[in-house]
Amino acid sequence: MAAEKKKYPRVIIFTTPTCPHCRAAKRYLRARGVPFKDVDVSRDRAAARDMVRRSGQSGVPVLDIGGKIVVGFNRAKIDRLLGLR
Repeated sequence: MAAEKKKYPRVIIFTTPTCPHCRAAKRYLRARGVPFKDVDVSRDRAAARDMVRRSGQSGVPVLDIGGKIVVGFNRAKIDRLLGLR
């Protein structure tokens, strides 16, 4: 019997290509099977402004998980917001 696909809140991750914590966060989400939209703020000024408006931070990664903001690769908070164990 196939495993039921879990429904996750919408995940947007604001990143830059040179950020090791961004890569780790994306790797972690992929490993857990969580779909996400990756927004490269180094290429998209409007997205960078949007990220700062949402989070109050200019550092990356910033994750928007169903409207809740996680600054940095905070695995415990990410797991809690996604209902992962």
